[in-house]
Amino acid sequence: MNKREYKICTNCIMDTTDSMITFDEKGICDHCNNYYDNIFPNWHTGEKGWDALQKIAVKIKKEGTGKEFDCIMGMSGGVDSSYLLHIATVKLGLRPLVFHIDCGWNSQVSVNNIEQLVDKLDLDLYTEVIDWEEMSDLQLAFFKASVPHIDWPQDHAIFASMYNFAAKYKIKYILTGANHSTECIKNPMEWTYMGSDLVQLRDIHKKFGQRPLRNYPVSNILRHKVYLRYFRGIRVERPLNYVPYIKEEAAKFLDDEYGWQLYTQKHFESRFTQFYEGYWLPTKFGYDTRRVQFSSLIVTNQMLREEALDLLKKPSYDEDKIVHEFEYIATKLGISVGELQECMDLPNKTYKDYKSQLRTFIWGTKVLRALGVERRTIR
Repeated sequence: MNKREYKICTNCIMDTTDSMITFDEKGICDHCNNYYDNIFPNWHTGEKGWDALQKIAVKIKKEGTGKEFDCIMGMSGGVDSSYLLHIATVKLGLRPLVFHIDCGWNSQVSVNNIEQLVDKLDLDLYTEVIDWEEMSDLQLAFFKASVPHIDWPQDHAIFASMYNFAAKYKIKYILTGANHSTECIKNPMEWTYMGSDLVQLRDIHKKFGQRPLRNYPVSNILRHKVYLRYFRGIRVERPLNYVPYIKEEAAKFLDDEYGWQLYTQKHFESRFTQFYEGYWLPTKFGYDTRRVQFSSLIVTNQMLREEALDLLKKPSYDEDKIVHEFEYIATKLGISVGELQECMDLPNKTYKDYKSQLRTFIWGTKVLRALGVERRTIR
C-alpha cells in the first residue's frame, strides 16, 4: 500500500496513487515533464508531420501492389481506431484489411460503430473470434490472482492475433490508433503492468487456470519487438501521431460523417474493460485510469484541469447500473455473484507477486528510447 503523503500535480491531475510519481520544485510531476521534454519537441502534426506520413503511405502502397490490401488495421470501434480508419482510407488512399478481435465482450455500440465505418468506406472486415472457453478461464485466473491488470487476457489476445496474422500472411504493415494526443501519459506500471509479458500470463494461468490454452493467441516481447520487426520486416505505424488529432472534434466528425456513437469513457467499447476500469481498479485498488486519460488531454490542451477535477468527483461507473454489471460479469464468466465478490475481497496483489519479464522490458525500453522509437518512460 502507498504510504506517501498525498500530493497531486499542479499541472495535470496525476497524484500519489501512482506510488512512483515524482514532482519538481514547481510541483509538476514527472509524467508532465516527460511529455514536455521528450514527446512534445519530437511530435510534429503540421506540414512536417503530413510529409512524413505521406512517405510512409507511399511505402505501404508499394508493398501492397498487386495484393487485396496493403496493410491491416486494428479496429475496436473506439474514437482512435475509427478516426484512424478515416485518415488511412480517405486521406491517404490506403487499402487496409480492417482487423477486429472479438474476445467475447463487445458492446453493441462498438459493433454498430465498426459496421457503420466498414460499410460506408466499402472495406473488408476480418473478425478473429477468440476461443471463449479459454478466454474466460484465463480471465477468471486473473481475478483469482487478485492483480489490478485483469484486462490482460483481452489485451494480449488482441496484439498477439494481429502480429500472428501479419506474420502468417506476410503483411509488412500494421496500423494502430495508439497516439500521443490522448495517450501521451502512460498508466503507471503498478496499475496495468505490461500486457505482453507472456511469462507472467502463463504463471498466473498455471496457478489459477483450469483449461489448457491450446487456441489462445500468444506472443512474447522478443518475438514481436525484435524478430518480427527486424527479421521479418513487420512495422507498426501510428498515423494519428502525424496529423492534428483533437478527440472531441474527431468524435463529432465521426458522428456527422458515419453515424458513429461516442462511449462514456475511453476503452468502454468492451463491457469487460468498462467493468475493469470503471469498478475493479478504483474500488479494489484505488486506481482511477481517468487520471491518466484526462491528464493526457490536459497537457495537449484538450481539457482544462478544473474540468477534469470536477469529473473525478463522480465515480467512473454508473451507480444505478453497477449491480447489474456485476451480475453480468459473474454470469458470463460462469461463476456466482458471491464468487466474484470473493475475488474483490481477496488481499490485493501486484505484478511483483508473480513471475515476470520485467528486466527484459526495462532493458528493451531503454534501447527503444535511445533509438528514438519510444518517447514515454517505463515506470
